[in-house]
Amino acid sequence: MRVIQKPIITEKSMMLAKISSYTFMVDENATKQAISRAVENKFKVNVLGVRIINKKGAVKMQRRVRKYYQAPSFKKAIVQLKKGQTIALFETPKEEEVAVITAGEQEPVTIKERKNILRNTKVRIEKGTIGASPTTQRKVIPT
Repeated sequence: MRVIQKPIITEKSMMLAKISSYTFMVDENATKQAISRAVENKFKVNVLGVRIINKKGAVKMQRRVRKYYQAPSFKKAIVQLKKGQTIALFETPKEEEVAVITAGEQEPVTIKERKNILRNTKVRIEKGTIGASPTTQRKVIPT
């Protein structure tokens, strides 16, 4: 039996990851103790607590045909780790400074790049100051 099926990466789970709480989709028959042991063995961390949520599948309607279907239900576990420990799957990539450009008498403009966690697309962030208010521009670079 595979206890941990996959990590759940959403905006809320990424906010929980900042306080050492990580969210996983788990087997429907898994217990809190089994989930705790599986996370400790797989990621080499110390688990303080496990909270379980049973998510019932919603009844949805198909778009083209007027028929209803049941979305699958699943079990979600929120695992609290010891303070200071992290799981690398939930870490956001850090920005890398690429270049500093100076144009004439204006203040320097820094260009930074970072990778998106889902599709590995690079996002370039240009920050510069014109007058009193700083401007920020984001450009997506296709890879």
